[in-house]
Amino acid sequence: MEEQRYNSSMIREKELTTSEIVIDLTGPEGNAFVLLGYAQRFAKQLGYDREEIDELMGKMQSGDYENLIQVFDDHFGPYVILER
Repeated sequence: MEEQRYNSSMIREKELTTSEIVIDLTGPEGNAFVLLGYAQRFAKQLGYDREEIDELMGKMQSGDYENLIQVFDDHFGPYVILER
């Protein structure tokens, strides 16, 4: 059986992508429960501890929808773009 040789030109370095995270508040991603889920995930990725996440969830749920998106934006605005 003949040994197969692989062309190394098929392997490339991973490119760093800096694509924006955009959340459309008028679509399904704008649902309050979905935003709460995103907030938990982003907070974990940013190193928030359990107490900080619980506090964030409390702040997001302490008012109306506008409060929820304002608190979300306060914490994740540098990383996520919210569109209306």
